[in-house]
Amino acid sequence: MYFVLAVCLVSDSLHIFGGKTRLFSKKFCLKNIFGNHLPKEDHKAETKEFTILSNGIQMPMIGLGVMHMHGNECVRAICEAVDAGYRMIDTAAIYGNEAAVGKGIRDSGIDREKLFITTKLWVQDADERHAKAAYEQSLRNLGLEYVDLFLIHQPLGDIYGAWRAMEKLYEEAKVRAIGVSNLNSGRLVDLSMHNRITPHVNQVEIHPFYSQEKAVQEMKNLGVQPEGWAPFAEGHNNIFRDKVLTDIGQKYGKTPAQVILRWNIERGVAVVPNPRSLPVSEKIMMCGISG
Repeated sequence: MYFVLAVCLVSDSLHIFGGKTRLFSKKFCLKNIFGNHLPKEDHKAETKEFTILSNGIQMPMIGLGVMHMHGNECVRAICEAVDAGYRMIDTAAIYGNEAAVGKGIRDSGIDREKLFITTKLWVQDADERHAKAAYEQSLRNLGLEYVDLFLIHQPLGDIYGAWRAMEKLYEEAKVRAIGVSNLNSGRLVDLSMHNRITPHVNQVEIHPFYSQEKAVQEMKNLGVQPEGWAPFAEGHNNIFRDKVLTDIGQKYGKTPAQVILRWNIERGVAVVPNPRSLPVSEKIMMCGISG
């Protein structure tokens, strides 16, 4: 049960409640993480499990990231995640695991339309000439007729030409939503102002050591849904032992991972955590298992 994270985060990360707590750390400061972003002492409040993109498409707030997962490991992770309640899977052409993701989707037994699948365009195909062919190759790899979200993976190459090709894919109803990844605010504004379609999503690095408060607000001002990759900072800087996070977790009976996810969700940031970022001790503590 290496990926039992899926069983626990979906069921528990959406149920952390409390009043205002001001956080300080030697490494970072998160202002009012339980203030503006959480209901005050309302143990019956409902946390938003989905967001509505600017085109009206519903997107889950938590998904499964599968970077560095391959073969049976990836298939097993997806099956366990779907069984636990995950409905969003995030992959990319450069990950080299689209075929395994497709097999995991099929093996899970869930209807395709109940899932939200994201893949991404890599740098060598980031131009108007190659983007469509790269998308079609990703579909063949996945064994799917469409994906829900297609992102430009990096702000490199001819992203404006690639975006024009992606706009056509979207307008031809071959993909449900299109977006970008790792664009800073300036480039996101420029892309939005000089094209017909504003990106529906911008997936960027977001975690407690890099909260990107200003960038998140700027995305919202543009009508772009912020999505965070590496919400656990890929396990760096002893994030699961950070005193700020562990103190909050102890106060509300939650793990640091659950605190992090709730913080993002309550400020409107979708997240795609990767179970590989969690230490074994965190999985055991979250799930009440041994080994």
